[in-house]
Amino acid sequence: RVAAVVLAAGEASRFGAPKQRLLLPAVLERLARAPVDEIVVVQGAYELEAPSVRVVPCAEWERGPGASLRCGLAALIEDVEAAVVVLADGPNLSPLAVERVLEVWRREGGVAAASYDGERGHPLVLGRDHWADVADEGLRNAPVRLVPCDDLGSPGDVDRPEDLA
Repeated sequence: RVAAVVLAAGEASRFGAPKQRLLLPAVLERLARAPVDEIVVVQGAYELEAPSVRVVPCAEWERGPGASLRCGLAALIEDVEAAVVVLADGPNLSPLAVERVLEVWRREGGVAAASYDGERGHPLVLGRDHWADVADEGLRNAPVRLVPCDDLGSPGDVDRPEDLA
């Protein structure tokens, strides 16, 4: 089984409002078309409504994205073998990028992440054997196998209201 963990716990201070409430529906709609068996959304700074998925609170969200990821991973049941990590502020996530990164993870194991123009991005897939290695800053510095997804378009990274244009 494969689960998606959507990181939506941040304060969104640069955006000036809870952007995850605005962007989460688009991310969830795209994940619903991806090859995942379960979707978990990690909330922190703001309470979130996502009726079709499981929302888990993370009291330690202020420690960083890794703390939020650990909360999401801890909520997954034992038969989940891999987690697909996506961000709530990436509304253009391609379901095909999820599929592509999962295929590479299934073949080669480890940690695999989509790349766009050679830059590491999301989704990122990690097997259960890597779940204990998540630091507070997340997996930014962890070695990953890059999976080119340029043809699918970047999921986006909405930090400020003008990024929506």
